[in-house]
Amino acid sequence: MSASAAETSAVKPDEGPRASVQFRQDANGLDVAILKDPRGFSAQVHLHGGQITAWKNAQGEDLLFVSSKAVFKPPKPIRGGMLICFPQFSNFGMIEQHGFACNQSWAVDPDPSPLPPAGDDRASLDLILKQSNSDKQKIWSYSFEFRLRVVLGPEGELGLTARVRNTDPKAFTFTIAFQTYFSVRDISEVRVEGLETTDYLDGLQNSQLFTEQGDALTFEGEVDRVYVNTPTTIAVIDHEKKTTFVLKKDGFPDAGVWNPWEKKAKALTDLEDGEYKHMICVQPGSIQKPITLKPGEEWMGRLKILTVFSSYHSGRLDPMRVLSSFDSV
Repeated sequence: MSASAAETSAVKPDEGPRASVQFRQDANGLDVAILKDPRGFSAQVHLHGGQITAWKNAQGEDLLFVSSKAVFKPPKPIRGGMLICFPQFSNFGMIEQHGFACNQSWAVDPDPSPLPPAGDDRASLDLILKQSNSDKQKIWSYSFEFRLRVVLGPEGELGLTARVRNTDPKAFTFTIAFQTYFSVRDISEVRVEGLETTDYLDGLQNSQLFTEQGDALTFEGEVDRVYVNTPTTIAVIDHEKKTTFVLKKDGFPDAGVWNPWEKKAKALTDLEDGEYKHMICVQPGSIQKPITLKPGEEWMGRLKILTVFSSYHSGRLDPMRVLSSFDSV
């Protein structure tokens, strides 16, 4: 499909810019969708993995981190952006690390109902990943449909709605997370707020349970944690850029936080040694308690991410703006 044929909105001579979606191939020959909003924000979604691999503001600055050594060759997952961990988070269990949704080929969903249309001021993309009785994974032998809607809003906000339906005659259980790599200037100047007094499983200490004691999470070394039963709003503050990422979530009770730091970064072949300084990975999901779906049942989770030009902590953000913007996901 050509980019011109795939344009989802037209601009009349007497109208200003409108939201649009185009399909094309990247430099590696992989199919991508480009979402653009009227104010100049854009997002790129690879159909390989259903993965958001770019999110840029009106000035063209990257808001998501993608490694300079990322491999854009299936079935390897792409290091960075927003990676879908399904039906397993991390490497605990019989399935490959972070499951198989991140290395499968997704398709454009021909029937995204019952979700309402996004509207002319929002660029939206609906994808689907199916597994039927004829092509079940040998290590996870259930039929399912995973629908994903990506929306780029009129103020550049990024919204995701995930729906998993059990189309198998048997019940199945899964965990899920959106592994989101935020681009930051200096990890040592980053704070994650909204997790204070929250319990977490520490991956560096055999997943023992601890309680967050500080008023914010800061970084002086490797962090590998899963915070459980978290608030609906989490803020990632980059003091160097004076930018705050506000995450608003529904259906995702947990949030992983990860940075490999120097030693672990050197062991990752698809991450440049010093790139750990410029990323922070926050992973909204349902991780600690797996979700069980009976035949015919469907689960849904929603996530919206805003950017706020501010060096203030999350408690001084405008709550009405955050809450009202989430209603339109």
